[in-house]
Amino acid sequence: MLLVPALAVLVAALGYPLYRQAVMSFQEYGLAQQFGQPPEWVGLDNYVTLVTDSYLWTVIVRSVLFCIVNAAITMVVGTALAVLMTLVGRGPRLTLQIGLLLAWAMPHLASLTVWQWLFDSQYGVINWLLTNLGLDQFAGHSWLIDQLSFFTVATVIVVWMSVPFVAFSVYAGLTQVPGELYEAAEIDGSTAWQRFRQITVPLVKPVLLIVALLQIIWDLKVFTQIFVLQDAGGITAETNLIGTYIYRLGLGEGEFGLAAAASWFVLLLTVALSLYYVRVLVREEEL
Repeated sequence: MLLVPALAVLVAALGYPLYRQAVMSFQEYGLAQQFGQPPEWVGLDNYVTLVTDSYLWTVIVRSVLFCIVNAAITMVVGTALAVLMTLVGRGPRLTLQIGLLLAWAMPHLASLTVWQWLFDSQYGVINWLLTNLGLDQFAGHSWLIDQLSFFTVATVIVVWMSVPFVAFSVYAGLTQVPGELYEAAEIDGSTAWQRFRQITVPLVKPVLLIVALLQIIWDLKVFTQIFVLQDAGGITAETNLIGTYIYRLGLGEGEFGLAAAASWFVLLLTVALSLYYVRVLVREEEL
């Protein structure tokens, strides 16, 4: 009964949109339908078109790789900062926490504008620093034209925006670990790495799993960062991820039926990537 209010809100907010999206995925729904022409029922044609489109699979593989790399880097950096917050004094810890909060609270478009300035080919600080370090090949270098450097910039931005959540979540878990365990392990002669691996990780494992699961879901659906960087100079066909691909397929090309079908691929892919973590969480609860 306690779940009924939350379920009612979810059904009210998401029920009809999901229903329309499912129906539209079986229809030929384009610009003509936007102006009143009845949609034509095409069955599984949209799904067949997508499955047989090699570019969709390229985008999916690119999105999965981007998701895995970003989630892994974010978890490592966020966990390291969380551990650091438990080791430093109050002053440095507050300074770090305020910095993380500012990065986390900054609106995406505002922060992306700053990052574009930093990586600007002519006046960017990054190119200026690299050039002054003797790397003359970065003079006037455009970071967004080349696919690899585009995703390097995107990874830096996404990780920078995501690390605060991981750091604060893991830090909250670390504060619940009894200090007596560390003291006993230190007396027994264990190293800092051994204490982290054999005490910290097992005790905060549930937190790490939940945070990793959320991070995978978020990184798989990255949109704003990629979209803005594409508009700033990235080559769309070489840098599309699932989110921008669906957006441009629907609003850009007017293929709303295909876009609706592609969105279900995102749902299935998210479930597939999350299933392992959900099973591990269930086993942890059973123990």
